[in-house]
Amino acid sequence: MTDAVPARRATLSHPPVFRIAEQAGPRITLSSDTGAVAHVFVLEDDLIRLMVLPDGALRHPRSWTIAPGADDVAADGRDRFDVSGFSCPGFALDAQHPDRLVVSTDRLRLSIGLNGLRCSWKVRMGAAWVAAARDRPTQAYDFGWWDGTVRHYLARTPGEQYFGLGERSGGLGRAGRRLRLSNLDAMGYDAETADPLYKHIPFYITRKPDSGLCFGLFYDTLSDCTFDFGCEHSNYHGPYRSFTADHGDLDLYVIAGPTVPEVVRRFTWLTGRPAATPDWALGYSGSTMSYTDAPDAQAQMAGFLENLARYDIPCTSFHLSSGYTSIGDKRYVFHWNRDKFPDPEQFVASYAAAGVRLIPNIKPALLLDHPQFAAAAQAGLLLSDADGMPVEEQFWDAPGAYLDFTNPATEACWRDNVTRQLLQLGMAATWNDNNEYEVTSPRALAHGFGQPFRAIEMKPLQTLLMLRASRAAQLAHAPDEVPFLVSRAGAAGMQRYAQTWSGDNYTSWKSLRWNIPMGLGLALSGVSNIGHDVGGFAGPRPDPELFARWVGFGVFMPRFSIHSWNDDGTVNEPWMHPEVLDEVVSLMRFRTRIIPYLAQLLTRYRESFEPVVRPLFYDFPDEAWCWTEEVDWMLGPDVLVAPVVEPGVMERDVRLPAGADWRDGWTGEVHAGGQTVTVPAPLDRPPFFVRRAAGDRSGWGFPGQARE
Repeated sequence: MTDAVPARRATLSHPPVFRIAEQAGPRITLSSDTGAVAHVFVLEDDLIRLMVLPDGALRHPRSWTIAPGADDVAADGRDRFDVSGFSCPGFALDAQHPDRLVVSTDRLRLSIGLNGLRCSWKVRMGAAWVAAARDRPTQAYDFGWWDGTVRHYLARTPGEQYFGLGERSGGLGRAGRRLRLSNLDAMGYDAETADPLYKHIPFYITRKPDSGLCFGLFYDTLSDCTFDFGCEHSNYHGPYRSFTADHGDLDLYVIAGPTVPEVVRRFTWLTGRPAATPDWALGYSGSTMSYTDAPDAQAQMAGFLENLARYDIPCTSFHLSSGYTSIGDKRYVFHWNRDKFPDPEQFVASYAAAGVRLIPNIKPALLLDHPQFAAAAQAGLLLSDADGMPVEEQFWDAPGAYLDFTNPATEACWRDNVTRQLLQLGMAATWNDNNEYEVTSPRALAHGFGQPFRAIEMKPLQTLLMLRASRAAQLAHAPDEVPFLVSRAGAAGMQRYAQTWSGDNYTSWKSLRWNIPMGLGLALSGVSNIGHDVGGFAGPRPDPELFARWVGFGVFMPRFSIHSWNDDGTVNEPWMHPEVLDEVVSLMRFRTRIIPYLAQLLTRYRESFEPVVRPLFYDFPDEAWCWTEEVDWMLGPDVLVAPVVEPGVMERDVRLPAGADWRDGWTGEVHAGGQTVTVPAPLDRPPFFVRRAAGDRSGWGFPGQARE
């Protein structure tokens, strides 16, 4: 599984010429006169896969992201030629032309020019076949033109829109941008411009405004990769967009659509069934680094419970930051600091008695002076070089080494520690943090389940396997309970394991504004159990108005956690600003009333792969303005949320999509769709509207429902 690039011909006298070499069930194999091979897999009526191997063989023969409709994949991944879980429908194969091959299902058609492998895709819309994508006519793949890395160039047509790639900064539209997928601990990032960020999801949706066609492209790779959506121009190739990956293979899944919901649901299904979410995880979750960093951490944590009772604030969980593991000012996973927490058992029991479940922070790295570092190194549990020496990487505290979850012994050790150090104390879940795996050294080798490879080639694989191991420990410890995990980093398929959030955002109005499309992009990419650090994590503490507006936005998200590490040592807490305390408490009580609706949406997400949060164009594609709206968004199919993202604003103009009547969520007043209404927006009443037809549904608990 090593990624050494085979020797290439110094020159090519002509592009490779392909011919059908084999047809086996849903797979058609094309071979060429240069040794290049291409495989076409007809997996569903709306899903055709293209694998292009310039050297004839896979470099990474297993996948950890593909899990069609399944809860998980095996620890050692899935053979890339495995088609189990797919329906593999019948298809038409037109091979009558000597220079062209056409593969068709009822909904998707792939045409392949055999001289040079020039591909184009069409999607059926009604009775017509509509052009979707086509390869750039010049050097679309690397058949010896470049350096042996993975490349795919598609022609770009004017007006195309692109959405996806998970959490990205800036607006929902990716046109004109170049974006890098390389998971990074980006604390205090600029939510408008920063790149890269925490997650790796090489999937995006293309919309062609002339026809309205929407289709999806997923490149199944765990390598660092770059997408260019028209930022780069070349006189020699015409307009194009591109995908390049540093390692691995070109393994492309094309999803027909032709609508955004069909694409999103199919992609989510393709990468695995979302994990179930226990109802308790939908309440307010407290958190701050300041409590556990304090020398009297256990007393600080007790004070949080006292304040919950004092202000009558509902809270169901607490994210326990990593200070509980400290030695001095550094963090040491699975080490309890008995000075800060003299009695961990009593501490955990006190939170359980208050109905607040603890979600402890765990990290997949050992600092060089970790008490267990030498033992872990001797046992081969760390990413190490060819001589078995752990490869040092920089962390926020000091140098250390990453745990290697492709070694079954590491998984077993991790599960044992999660169980003994946390779950047996009464902890309810795990907070998998600092798990971006920023491997920089090409010397670091992963065990690879007995087939070693350079860890730098598939860094997010370690993240997925960490989540898998944590979840397995929780399932084994409490088999009758729904396991709950949180993870900062991730990759395509992470929805099978964990809830996530947009990382360590900066405290500002700007972050509030741009975190909204960041979350929506993540939901369009299969990961919808999400939220943000309410109030802002890094930087100055939020002023009263900003904090209240953050709470007013956050209460609608699946994950609702106030978390912080403020520069001045203060803590983001519901009671931090007495002047807005009443408004904040009112909003937090409102949160408890909408939990049944959130639970309903998360069940639909798990069962039907339908995103919980989504941009307006998901539900209203015929409204042209919805394709550029990035602040207002939908919570499920029936609730339009209109946050306030600027200071000093106490009323808002809200544009209501046509085709429905909308009931003000606070007053019950009904407005016809297709108009802009101006509504009050006090701090404790962020505007939201419910489709009037939804009033017949029960169990939602929205304030305006009784006034319908």
